[in-house]
Amino acid sequence: MFRLSSAAVIQYTSLDFIMWAENDLGPGIPCLESYAEPGDGKVYLMYHGTSRFSAQQIMMSGFKPSAGGMLGPGVYLSRDLNKASRYPLNLPEHERVVLRVFANVGRVKRIDRQDHPMQKTWHSHGYDTAWCPPLCGMVPSGLEEDCVWDPTRIKVIDAIYPNVVPPGPYSWYQ
Repeated sequence: MFRLSSAAVIQYTSLDFIMWAENDLGPGIPCLESYAEPGDGKVYLMYHGTSRFSAQQIMMSGFKPSAGGMLGPGVYLSRDLNKASRYPLNLPEHERVVLRVFANVGRVKRIDRQDHPMQKTWHSHGYDTAWCPPLCGMVPSGLEEDCVWDPTRIKVIDAIYPNVVPPGPYSWYQ
């Protein structure tokens, strides 16, 4: 089981650059590009952005579905690390954590426009996951988003913490 450590408090300045990187994907990890529609019954590598405290709770007790949201109740994930690293929106970036998960998407419903007739009712029509493709007008960031109804379809692999890169002439290249 993964445990969060209580390390020393780090002072961040507004000049620090925070970098999220997923550079440890190994062979055999089924990561599909977020622009491709997820296939029914497949398991994908996905990400969930959260706070450090919530990450610890999720890793100990599992996900709890949200009561609502753009796609209704469920666990919100993305195959795009960039998307997940933006959440929670109200926290400074250095306080965020991205959980890396495997998600069995089951039967997938594409929700590709505002006011889609099944935008919040897809589960009652027999779907396990709702998928918003990138650049479809549903998400302000233009990045893909998934909502998995049943949290038992999701297995946490580990957590990704942001790396703080001090300002310097080569900090963008690290």
